[in-house]
Amino acid sequence: MQRSTLAMALLALSATASAGDFDYNYLSVGYGNMEFDNIDVDGDGFGVGGSYAINDSYHVFAGYETASLDFDVDMTGWAAGIGWNSSLSPTVDLVTRVSYRYIELDAPGSSSVDDNGLGLGLGLRFAATEELELDAGIDYVDYGDGGDGTAFGVGGLYSFTEAFALGLGGSWGDDVSSYTVSGRFYFGQ
Repeated sequence: MQRSTLAMALLALSATASAGDFDYNYLSVGYGNMEFDNIDVDGDGFGVGGSYAINDSYHVFAGYETASLDFDVDMTGWAAGIGWNSSLSPTVDLVTRVSYRYIELDAPGSSSVDDNGLGLGLGLRFAATEELELDAGIDYVDYGDGGDGTAFGVGGLYSFTEAFALGLGGSWGDDVSSYTVSGRFYFGQ
């Protein structure tokens, strides 16, 4: 149960949208705070990620996250996968993603625990204005023996230039809530 809760934390640190006319070519850096409801543990983490558009409908993505939790527990994880995006209107994109995920937990005085699994995501990106993009989605991850979980997330990105945006987001899962701030650098336009 504890490992599935920590898996939800990795979902929470994962960004799912980008601004700038739905550009799928970006690098991002983020900071997040997470709170585990069922075990009274919280922590902070950093992540880096990116996406590259293969064509107008498909993109590949990858990300790495690390977090320091209460009781000197360290968590690291990474994900890599492929996404499909389709325009529902000039201001809305549907985004689906499939990923391979890995997570490792290290606690003092004990050996590390790791697991891998499959992640699935479904989301919408909405261009509210030329500068402001809003997103909402649902992510599911299954770590086999480590458990599974679902998280709902919302966020927004404000583009200061065509190449840079700042974002805020929140994610709420079965047992964990998280809040993130991120910077995103676009290289596709």
